[in-house]
Amino acid sequence: MWLVAAFFGTALLYASVGYGGGSTYNALLALSGTDYRLLPAIALACNIVVVAGGTVRFARAGITPWRGALVLTAIAAPAAFLGGVIPIGKEAFMTILGVALVLTALTLLLPVADAAGEPARGTRWMPVLSLPIGFLAGLVGIGGGIFLAPLLHLTRWSNARAIAATASLFILVNSLFGLAGQLLKGGLDRLGAAVTLGLPLLVAVAIGGQIGSHLAARVLPPKGIRWLTAVLTAWVGARLLLT
Repeated sequence: MWLVAAFFGTALLYASVGYGGGSTYNALLALSGTDYRLLPAIALACNIVVVAGGTVRFARAGITPWRGALVLTAIAAPAAFLGGVIPIGKEAFMTILGVALVLTALTLLLPVADAAGEPARGTRWMPVLSLPIGFLAGLVGIGGGIFLAPLLHLTRWSNARAIAATASLFILVNSLFGLAGQLLKGGLDRLGAAVTLGLPLLVAVAIGGQIGSHLAARVLPPKGIRWLTAVLTAWVGARLLLT
C-alpha cells in the first residue's frame, strides 16, 4: 500500500514540473525488494502514463517546437531501444540508477529561464548529447527528459515552455522505445509479472500525474516544488547507493 501512495506522490510532484518520474519509480521499487529485472518496464510504463497527457496538451496549444524536438527525439529513441535490450547485472543496474537519481536531484536545482536568449554555441551539440541520454533512458528505465531539459536551458535552446514541451515528447518516445526493448529482452513471463505488480501503480500515477499537472503548480510555487522534488530524489538516490 505504501508503494502505491509513494508512486502517487512521485507522479504528482514530477508532473507538476513537467517530468515523468521514472528514476524515482525505479528506486522505490528497488527499496521495496522488487526483482530488479522488472523495474525498468514498470517505471517506463508509468512514465508513459504521466507524460502522455502533457505531450498532447503542449501539441494542441501549439507550444511544441516540432522541428527541433523531433530531431532530438529521433536520435535518442533507437538508443533507448538498444539500452532496453542490453542485459545488465543487478549491481551495475543499482549503481547506475543511484547515480542517475543524484544527478536528477542536481538538475532540478538548476535555474530555469523564463525566456530564451541568444543561443549558445553548445546548442549544436544537443543532438549528439541526446544519444547517450536515450541509451541511459532505456537501460535503467527513465525517460531522459530531466537530463535533456537542463542542457537545453543552459544553451538557451528555446524558451521555457518550448523546452518543457520538448522534454515531455522526449520522455514519452524514449519510454515507448525503452519499454519495447525491455519487453523484448524479458519475454512474456517477465511481462506477466510486471503487469501483475504494475497495474495498481499505473492507476496511482495516472491520478497523481493529472493532479500534478493541473493543480500542484497553482498551490505551491514552481520553484518550491522543484526543490522539494530534488530533496526527495537525492534522499532516495543516496539511500539506494548506500544500501
